[in-house]
Amino acid sequence: MTAILGITSKTVPFSAFNEGKAGEIFAEVRRSGPRIVMNGNEAEGVIVPMDEYELMTMDRDDVRLIAIADERMSHFDMSRTITQEEMDRMLGITEADLEGWEDIELE
Repeated sequence: MTAILGITSKTVPFSAFNEGKAGEIFAEVRRSGPRIVMNGNEAEGVIVPMDEYELMTMDRDDVRLIAIADERMSHFDMSRTITQEEMDRMLGITEADLEGWEDIELE
């Protein structure tokens, strides 16, 4: 029973927005966390504080990037790699070209 009460205290009726209570709702979200917007007996959406949304978005992007890296690594063939020196030679980059770049960090 307490679980149900906990969930219902986290809901807000859709009609509250039509009644001009949006400011109160958003203030409560900032104070106490996400709220589920209900339209009748159906959940329509969730209002989440911006900092939580940004964290969720970063997490989602991290998962996507990990999946891309994993896919790329599944095709990785160590025998096709070359050294930095070989790459420099192929591109015509000399030691003189690289002078003064020691302090620059590339990612």
